[in-house]
Amino acid sequence: MRKTVIATRSSEVEAKVQTCDREIIGVPTRMVKRGLDVLASLCGMIVFSPLFFIVWLAVRLEDGGPAIFSQQRVGYRGREFTLYKFRSMVVSSEADGQPALCQKNDARLTRVGRFLRDHHLDELPQLWNVLRGDMSFVGPRPERRFFVERIKAVNPDYELLYQLRPGLFSSATLYNGYTDTLAKMLERLRMDLEYLHNHSLWLDTKIIFITVISIITGKKF
Repeated sequence: MRKTVIATRSSEVEAKVQTCDREIIGVPTRMVKRGLDVLASLCGMIVFSPLFFIVWLAVRLEDGGPAIFSQQRVGYRGREFTLYKFRSMVVSSEADGQPALCQKNDARLTRVGRFLRDHHLDELPQLWNVLRGDMSFVGPRPERRFFVERIKAVNPDYELLYQLRPGLFSSATLYNGYTDTLAKMLERLRMDLEYLHNHSLWLDTKIIFITVISIITGKKF
């Protein structure tokens, strides 16, 4: 019985994704978007390689812990992938095994980590995720399964996002900031669904441009 319910649920999710695929994002657009992702991520990793080293060294020197942090996130087609970031919190941030969102003025943040998060430099290793095909430059920010289930319990339309690769940049993050409550997660979902239904390469370009300008000028979001 349990297997039947799971199979039925999976079929429903896939049906939603396939329907949305046909109506909104065509194959040519996907191919162009993926090609641009590969090219831009390669260029980004080369251009920012000195910055990668500086950040890696700063994180290592602060407390001697690992510089790179990895975590399972839900991505394309609802499959999990390993997301990489520069570590911004103490090594024992979730020692009890319970997922916890980063709060404003979170005591678990290291001094270097706080700076990295304020300027979104902790996200740099995700250029590798983009190159691998786990992510795209623009798309909904990926979340952990624990929080995905909480969001879906309120709004099952989260499953519609499974047709998109998660993004390094997101209009929802740009205008809604980091999500530290369920209410902000639901608002982010609303904005992500709006992005899905209005998706275009021009919109992606606009989001990247505004995000880069915001980071360069020191705007916090």
